[in-house]
Amino acid sequence: MLVLALVTLVLHGALAGLFYTFSMSVMPGLNDIDTGQAEAAMRSINRKILNPWLFVVFLGSPLAALAAGILADNPAALWFFAAAAVNAVGSFLVTMAINVPMNNALLAGTMSWKDYAPRWTRWNTVRAVACVASLALAGVGVAGL
Repeated sequence: MLVLALVTLVLHGALAGLFYTFSMSVMPGLNDIDTGQAEAAMRSINRKILNPWLFVVFLGSPLAALAAGILADNPAALWFFAAAAVNAVGSFLVTMAINVPMNNALLAGTMSWKDYAPRWTRWNTVRAVACVASLALAGVGVAGL
């Protein structure tokens, strides 16, 4: 159980760091270059980020927290369930409903960088905050084991 709980913590930390990095450095950096270059760079990033390592972290975080909650037989279970729920809504749902459609629009050329970057970054920051919150919730769960 402890190993699963620690894996849960690491996965949440990795996802929080990924989203944080985009909001705090990648997007501001892209905003400082020519719009066409920024769009091309983001299209490349969006293609390259779709790899097995992303899916392990992105899908693994809420699933590991859910599994830890099921296996924990004490009050820690509630913290893991809360981590799974916050992650599922704040990361998975936001990604699928907002960020991915925007990525697709940028790729298709139907959304300009001027419209894309501020909105995408705002919602990415929501994902970062949700993942930091779910990381903290998982951390409390680990401490309660």
